[in-house]
Amino acid sequence: MIKQSPFKYFKTSPEVIRLAIMLYVRFPLSLRNVEDVLHERGIKVSHETVRYWWNRFGPMFAAEIRRRRVQQLRASSKWKWHVDEFFVKVNGKRHYLWRAVDHEGEVLDAVVTKCRNKAAALKFLKKLMKRRGKAENVVTDRFASYRAALRELGATEKQQTGRWLNYRVENSHLPFRRRERVVQCFRRMRSLQKFASVFSSVDNHFNQERSLASRDIFKLTRNAAFAEWCQLCSG
Repeated sequence: MIKQSPFKYFKTSPEVIRLAIMLYVRFPLSLRNVEDVLHERGIKVSHETVRYWWNRFGPMFAAEIRRRRVQQLRASSKWKWHVDEFFVKVNGKRHYLWRAVDHEGEVLDAVVTKCRNKAAALKFLKKLMKRRGKAENVVTDRFASYRAALRELGATEKQQTGRWLNYRVENSHLPFRRRERVVQCFRRMRSLQKFASVFSSVDNHFNQERSLASRDIFKLTRNAAFAEWCQLCSG
């Protein structure tokens, strides 16, 4: 059975839709900024159209990126996880975004909760282990809920804490913080969860560890990432 293209009933070309979503998710641009960038390129769409495309296709693209990357990184990502949480305002109320990255900065998962306690930490770690398996080491800060959650999971001996050990995940929060300032305020917890998941997948896809590779290698990997992006959901 031939899989039906998700772009079938859209008059706009898939290339334009992919470009609009990449601009909105990857760069700190608002919907109206994306509208202006597309207009400069001769593409006349409204910011509400960009919003519709983002809501419709963003999760599809993120899911396909995850399917491709999870198989490639399943073994290496189990060596060490860095786990941390930070607060995000949702409609004026404080919520918490829990994130985990591996030793290379690959974002493994992101979960939004209303509370910052053992139950929330346990929920996040269970989801992470269900998707990624179990890590050899889990680096956290000294927040007591992590130890309590890992104790319940029988993985207390895998926890590592230290003053400078968790800089990897703390620095990985910065791109999301830049995007959060442009969004200004999330209205619903569900919209925050969706944006965090899509943003993490797109950031993983285009993150080439530029400082660790030569210019020639960086150009090759960047071109490969763009070529792969252009084939997402193409059937």
